[in-house]
Amino acid sequence: MGRLRIALCQLDVTVGDLEGNAEKVMAQLARAEAAGAQLAVFPELVLTGYPPEDLLFETGFVEGNLLALERVAAATQRCAAVVGFVEEDGDLYNAAAVCAAGEVRATVRKQLLPNYGVFDERRYFAPGANRDRLFLIAGVRVGVTICEDAWSPSGPVGRLGAGGAELVVTLNASPYRAGILAQRERMLATRAADASCALAYVNLVGGQDELVFDGASMVFDHDGDLVASAPQFREALAICDLAVDAMFRKRLFDPRGHEGISSLPLVTISEAPVADEVVRPEQPTVPLAPIAPLTLIAPRLSRVAEIYEALVLGTSDYVRKNGFTDVLVGLSGGVDSSLVATIAADALGAERVHGVSMPSRFSSAGSVEDASALVTNLGIGMTTVAIEAAHSVLLEMLEPVFGAGDPSAGLVGENLQARIRGIILMAISNERGWLVLTTGNKSEMAVGYATLYGDMAGGYAVLKDVPKTLVYELCEHRNSVAGHDLVPQAVISKPPSAELRPDQRDDDSLPPYADLDPILEGYVEQDLTVSGLVAAGFEAATVRRVIDLVDHAEYKRRQAPPGPRVTSRGFGKDRRMPITNQFRASAGTAGSTSAGRCAATGSDRDPAAR
Repeated sequence: MGRLRIALCQLDVTVGDLEGNAEKVMAQLARAEAAGAQLAVFPELVLTGYPPEDLLFETGFVEGNLLALERVAAATQRCAAVVGFVEEDGDLYNAAAVCAAGEVRATVRKQLLPNYGVFDERRYFAPGANRDRLFLIAGVRVGVTICEDAWSPSGPVGRLGAGGAELVVTLNASPYRAGILAQRERMLATRAADASCALAYVNLVGGQDELVFDGASMVFDHDGDLVASAPQFREALAICDLAVDAMFRKRLFDPRGHEGISSLPLVTISEAPVADEVVRPEQPTVPLAPIAPLTLIAPRLSRVAEIYEALVLGTSDYVRKNGFTDVLVGLSGGVDSSLVATIAADALGAERVHGVSMPSRFSSAGSVEDASALVTNLGIGMTTVAIEAAHSVLLEMLEPVFGAGDPSAGLVGENLQARIRGIILMAISNERGWLVLTTGNKSEMAVGYATLYGDMAGGYAVLKDVPKTLVYELCEHRNSVAGHDLVPQAVISKPPSAELRPDQRDDDSLPPYADLDPILEGYVEQDLTVSGLVAAGFEAATVRRVIDLVDHAEYKRRQAPPGPRVTSRGFGKDRRMPITNQFRASAGTAGSTSAGRCAATGSDRDPAAR
């Protein structure tokens, strides 16, 4: 049978940029052709970007994607291309086009539409009918599936293998979350071994609002062994020479026998011989990563390293794809703002990151010095705008409203400081056109330890899905990679504080983060109940308090900017809770708690008064 040279075309495309996405596909296709590939595989919905969401209802969007497909198909020569697009035929279909010799030769529709977590495909697409078929490409029988079709053990991969496929390619837009790569690899290896055929998985890469796609495209042989993979979190063109002669032998001696195995319809695409040597093409007009060596298995990142890279990619793409050049970060000298500035510098370059120090009477000298040290270490710029004058004037203006007493010592004074800082950041943003990055983390967002129109003011929340304890791990990781302290050790070692009143510490108002974060993970990400969390070893009163805080803060989270999702469940697409509701998970029955209030009521910052 010989071998098949496959090009895994791992691209970072932009939702809605139909022409630009087509240009990227064609540039990568030309390089695959020049490298002697016989089959180039592109990600799911690569022409529209993923997920296109309600753009699919916009006049001309689907038609534009079809015109883009025509351009891509016309650019194909000897190398066949499998390209993700939206097909219109009465309904809309998430589809793959098999193109060769200047035209679309066939299309394959996604059969299994995910409607869980961050996925909402049944809102937009009809499921493809079970019309399994194979394509003869350079003498190799190839099946085509799209994402969820491969994830299901009862999906079409097994049928394609039983029907004679020697290779199944699967087009994917599979978002990143911590730990997903190992899960994918186990699943794909199982599909390949069960179907007794090779499997080529090609994934999207890049940031799209709160989603980050990590690439990590892979090829498995008929035994389920990994034979090639592309890197994580960056574009790549990986070439793999796949031997296919052993697959028939495995099927012949499969102890399970051949009952029910029948040949599927076969569409001939090409029978061109493989090139003996890889040709290095000229540099394309669209910048792309170098061609990877044949049969390369890219190194895998550690858990903390891959989370860091996901945050960098998500930040970079959100800024770039939304037309910004520079970002603005409020620097308090705390660990959260320090990490955000560090990620931004890695994502955009230090020259495009601008810090603003906004000290008040409660800002410690150490925090001001720590912010200055961070700026020096990163090589970013910083402006200082003291807020004491504005704070005093606002408190004086409010005296007639509040009457006797000193509002500076309570919620009003604390929240005013945060809101003054938000005003300053947004004023600079308006003047310079820079995007404000907020600095709050997932732990704070979970329990409402944040100020509306204050530290929540901005365009992108880099740490929105990063628990506080993980913030410290990420800082230590980045310092380790640098070989010195980018984030000063003083920032990492001091007790966390909002510094909105004298000697304030976060654990004055919240459980220690070492206790809080595991409870939040159990409740938010694992759907554990009070009894389940208590059985796991957490104190019952603390669990009930934390759950109440989470439920009451829903109205705040709904007003927070988007941020990259890196855990199994973030506050966004995959957790949609009603703001107005009377159910309290801390008690387990509707309206049964002493709080007895809707989530949108109460003070601005219930647990900690900011």
